[in-house]
Amino acid sequence: MKHHALCLILCGTLLPLALTACATTASAPVAPAASATATSATADTYAITGATVVDVEQGRTVSDQTVIIEGESIKTVGPRAEVVVTDGARVIDGRGLYLMPGLVDAHVHYFDQEVFGRVMLANGILLARDKGLPTKQAVKLREALKQGELIGPELIVTGSILDGDPPLIPAISIGLTTPEEARAAVREQTAAGVDQIKVYSKLDKAVFLAIVDEAQKVGLKVVGHVPDSIGITEAAAAGLKSSEHLFGFDKVVAGLLGAYVRQTYAGMGAEAGYLQRLNEIDPAELQAVYQQLHASGLTVCPTVVVFKTGVNYSAIKAGNFQGREYISPFMQGLWQSQGQQSDLPDFIWQNWAQIVKGLHDAGVPLLIGTDLTVPGILPGESVHQEMALWQDAGIPPAAVLRSATLVPARFIGLDGRLGTVAEGKAASLVLVKGDPLEDIRNTRLIDGVFLRGTYYDRVDLDRLLSEAREIANPKTGSGDE
Repeated sequence: MKHHALCLILCGTLLPLALTACATTASAPVAPAASATATSATADTYAITGATVVDVEQGRTVSDQTVIIEGESIKTVGPRAEVVVTDGARVIDGRGLYLMPGLVDAHVHYFDQEVFGRVMLANGILLARDKGLPTKQAVKLREALKQGELIGPELIVTGSILDGDPPLIPAISIGLTTPEEARAAVREQTAAGVDQIKVYSKLDKAVFLAIVDEAQKVGLKVVGHVPDSIGITEAAAAGLKSSEHLFGFDKVVAGLLGAYVRQTYAGMGAEAGYLQRLNEIDPAELQAVYQQLHASGLTVCPTVVVFKTGVNYSAIKAGNFQGREYISPFMQGLWQSQGQQSDLPDFIWQNWAQIVKGLHDAGVPLLIGTDLTVPGILPGESVHQEMALWQDAGIPPAAVLRSATLVPARFIGLDGRLGTVAEGKAASLVLVKGDPLEDIRNTRLIDGVFLRGTYYDRVDLDRLLSEAREIANPKTGSGDE
């Protein structure tokens, strides 16, 4: 395979022009209409009656429940026959519906904010982790979403990426050459208000270790690419808390095959071809590596959908893909500007999915993420695609759903108010028409969404999608010029 294709599909040539698109320009949020099933009442109290609550922690459903929501919080969860619904509550008939926590996209680059927010909300994604914008811009965007000045999910941010010098993506990165520079960068990022520290592929080993050490001192998690200068097991043992994509695992396969593994940067994905030989490895040896990673406390955000989508990259660049109505000419142009790229071979995503299943079996925590803004990755929809890929690889739907709800909430440190349907937690919830524990694809069957107590019924969600199409492609609203 051509390694530059993998490099560009993963990181993109995120041009400075892209930063103009995501400068925070607040727009008035859409006021959701009253639910078609609701009685007239106060706007801040709801009663969802007769719904089946999805207990993601235990991997079970609890039928015929009533959930009372007051303001931004869940006040009561209990059997319908036992919960009293006051006259002031707007009643949503939950019979035949499944109530689950809001979904999380744990790896995005939130560039097209007016479109992304609407489409993500309509797809039930109520929390996202931005993994690379200029720091001030990222923090400003996070606060605009938090205050409701922009429509979209809650956001946590890493700010600028910490990379070697020169960095791979200069527009959103800080290039570092010494441990002293690394420690200073971590302190500056912390002072600016980021939630986590992101590292990247070109970092020197000593610089990476300094970042991890300084981040531990200030209480922030280090997340991102495993630098080429260090193996994934050593990086995890040193304190890397989440690894993104397949980086590090390609070298694990190479090492177990007895191949020479470079410790210097040779191009992103330079060792990815070794994944083709995954089945030559003794499963017990691979499982031992997984267990070592589990013991270290590493969490993995695989983004299998990136590699699956990359199989049809030439068609995506030509604009021939489903969902293009939500991709603006600017975003399509950004994708097309990334040079000549070949389609990725199937073995990368297929064998990477096999590794993800092995990590799951070993108990390694996994996060659903999509690398939104990479060519072909669609806001919201790609979360559902990622979940389906995991299920098809053999991971039970209950575990997949946990990786899209409770596991990321815990990793981010927000499980005190997000990740489950429980009294006292935030009312960031999704009502779907099918049991996601039977088939994870049922998460697509969205009937309504609560975002911190604000209810969007199906009419509201369809209106958000219509607005997103119009914003993305104002001439036609369809993506067809």
